Amino acid sequence: MTAVTDHTDHADQPGDDDARKKGADGEIVRKERPGRDIVRKEKGDSARGRGRGSTEVGAGSGRAEGTAVAGGGVAEGVDGAGDAVPADAAGGWDDGLIARRVSATAEGHARPVQEVVVDHRPPAVAPLAYDGPLRSRLDALRELVGLSRTRLDSRTLAEAGQVLDEAAARRRLSGQHTVVAIAGATGSGKSQLFNALAGVAISETGVRRPTTAAPIACSWSDGAAGLIDRLGIPGRLRRRPLQSAEAEAQLRGLVLVDLPDHDSAAVQHREHVDRILALVDAVIWVVDPEKYADAVLHERYLRPMAGHAEVTFVVLNQVDRLPGEAADQVLDDLRRLLDDDGIALGEYGEPGATVLALSALTGEGIGELREVLGHFVAERGAAARRISADVDAAAVRLWPVYANRRQAGLSEEARDEFADRLADAVGATAAGEAAERAWRRNANRACGTPWLRLWRWYQDRREPATGRLSVRAYDDEEATARQRVEQAVRTVAEQATDGLPAPWAQAVREAAVRGSQGLCEALDELAVRAGTPMGRPPRPGWWPAAVLAQASMTVLQVVGGLWLLGQVIGFMSPNLGVPALLMVIGIVGGPAVEWACRLAANGPARRYGSEAERRLREAASGCGRARVLDPVAAELLRYREVREQFLRVSGIAGVTGVSGVTGVGASAG
Repeated sequence: MTAVTDHTDHADQPGDDDARKKGADGEIVRKERPGRDIVRKEKGDSARGRGRGSTEVGAGSGRAEGTAVAGGGVAEGVDGAGDAVPADAAGGWDDGLIARRVSATAEGHARPVQEVVVDHRPPAVAPLAYDGPLRSRLDALRELVGLSRTRLDSRTLAEAGQVLDEAAARRRLSGQHTVVAIAGATGSGKSQLFNALAGVAISETGVRRPTTAAPIACSWSDGAAGLIDRLGIPGRLRRRPLQSAEAEAQLRGLVLVDLPDHDSAAVQHREHVDRILALVDAVIWVVDPEKYADAVLHERYLRPMAGHAEVTFVVLNQVDRLPGEAADQVLDDLRRLLDDDGIALGEYGEPGATVLALSALTGEGIGELREVLGHFVAERGAAARRISADVDAAAVRLWPVYANRRQAGLSEEARDEFADRLADAVGATAAGEAAERAWRRNANRACGTPWLRLWRWYQDRREPATGRLSVRAYDDEEATARQRVEQAVRTVAEQATDGLPAPWAQAVREAAVRGSQGLCEALDELAVRAGTPMGRPPRPGWWPAAVLAQASMTVLQVVGGLWLLGQVIGFMSPNLGVPALLMVIGIVGGPAVEWACRLAANGPARRYGSEAERRLREAASGCGRARVLDPVAAELLRYREVREQFLRVSGIAGVTGVSGVTGVGASAG
C-alpha cells in the first residue's frame, strides 16, 4: 500500500500546459481562457465536417461529470479524485487528461472530436463565520488594545494583538475544514497513529529518535490549501489518505498534521511544534504508558492550555503493552493528572477534553477515535472554540492590568477635601477675615466720632514705614503654601489611584503631577485678583442716617462748648444748664451712635467677608479642578472604558457595576 503524494494540495490540480500541447494520439490542446484548457482529439482527415461529440467537465464542486453525444452514445466522466466512473458506452481512458474517447456511431463513418474543459482554479470554499458573542468579544478586544496602546507597553498587549491577527487570518480561510495536530513526545507513537487514521503509511516510523523531522499534512477533502499554507507546510509534505468512501464520508473536512516530537533534541523541531500548535484548531496529544506523566508535557503545554480543553484530545497509546487492568489504572491516573492541570474532562456530556486509550499498532480503539473525530469535525465549531479559548487566555493574562481590587475613583468628600486644601494654601479664610475687618473699619470711619478718628489717624502716622511683617516671614509663608499645594495634589492622586491596577494608577499619578506644575503661581494670581477687595466695601442704606446722627452729635458738642465758652468770657449771659446738656448729649450720643453702628455692621461685615472667602475658594477650586481633577477624571474615564471592554472580552459585561469607577463624571463637571 503506497501513499498518494500531492504537491499542490488536492484542492486544485493545475495541468502542465507544455506537456499537454500534444499527446501520443495526436491530440491538440488549445487554450480557451485563463485557467481552463480545451482538449481536442482528432483522428484522420475524415473527421473534418463529420459528426462531433464534446464533453465538458466542471471542477467547481470537487467532482467532474461530463457527457459526450455522438450518434446517440453517452459517456460519463470521472470524479475529482481521479477514479473512473463506469460508462455505458465502450471505450478506454486517455493518457491522464479528464477526457473520454467516444466510439464510432452505428454507421461507422463518424469519428467524433472530444472537447474537455479542465478548470485549474481552486474550488470555492466558504470562509469561517464567527457567531455573534465571539465577534463581540473580538471587537471588544480590538477596542481594548486600541485604547490601551498609550498606557500599556507593547509587550503586555503583544498576545492580545496576536490573537486578533490569528482570528482575522483564520476567518478568511475555509470554515468547512478542521485542522487537527497530532503532538507528543519521542516514542509515543504519533506517526503510527497518524498512519492508522490515514489508512496508509504516510509518516515515517521507526526506532530512530527523533523520527519525524518536519510536520506532514493529510487532507480528507479539497479546499484546504490555504489552511495548510498558513501552517507553512510545503507541497512535498502534503498527502491524501487512502481513498475510501466510508473514511472520506466520516472524516470529510479533516486536515491532520503530524508534528515532530515536542521534546526533541533538535531545537528546530520544538520550534515547529510551538509554531503550529498556536495555529491549529485542535490538538491530539499522544502519550504512552512510560511518559504520560512527563513534567515537560504537563508544565509546558497541557497546563498553560487548560482553557483549550474543548479542542484537546489526550490519547493513551500502546495500551497493548499493558497487561490486564493496568490500562484502566494508567488511564485513571492520566485523568487525575489532567484534572490537576486544570483541564476539564469531557465526561457525562460536559464540555472538555476527550481522553481515550488505544493501540495504533494493533488498531484497538482506532475506530472509536475515528468516530469521535468524525463528530468533532462535522460540528464545524472547532476553529471558533479555539479562537474563543485564545481570547479567554489573553483575558486571563490581562487581568492584572485591568481588574481593580475595589471601587476606584474620587468621591465627593475627596474632591471637597482637595478644594479645602487649596483654599487653605491661598489663605481663603484669612482673606475673608481681612475683608470683614475692612468692612468694619470702613464702617467705623464713616460712623465713628471725629475725635476717635483723629486719634486713629495719629496712631497710623506713628507706625513704621516698613510695616509689621518682614520679608523673611513672607518667604516662609509662600514656602508653606507651596508645600500645602503639593501635599494636596499627592493626597488626591493617592485617593484616585486606590484600588487601580498599577499601569492605570501610574497614568493617574502622572496626570496629577503634570497638572500641578504651575498650580502655585496660578493660585497666587487668583489670590491677588479674587482675594483683594476692589475699592471700598459697599455701604448699607442706613449709613447716611448714621453719619447724619454722628454729625449731629458733633454739632451739639461744638454748640454746647462754644456756649459755655461765651459765658466764661462774659460774652453771653450765664446759663449753664442748656449748654451743659447739649455737650453731654453730644459727648454721650457720639459713642452711642458708633456702638450702634458697630452692632448693625456685624451682619453685613460677616457676609462681606464670607463672600470674599467664597470667591477665593471657588477660584482656587476651579483652578485645581481644571489643572488636576479634570486630567485625573479623564484618566479614570479612560480606565472605565477599557475596563468595560475588558469585561466584554471576559464575557462578564452584564455584571452590575461593571465600571468599577466612581465619582468620575462629577469631577469632570
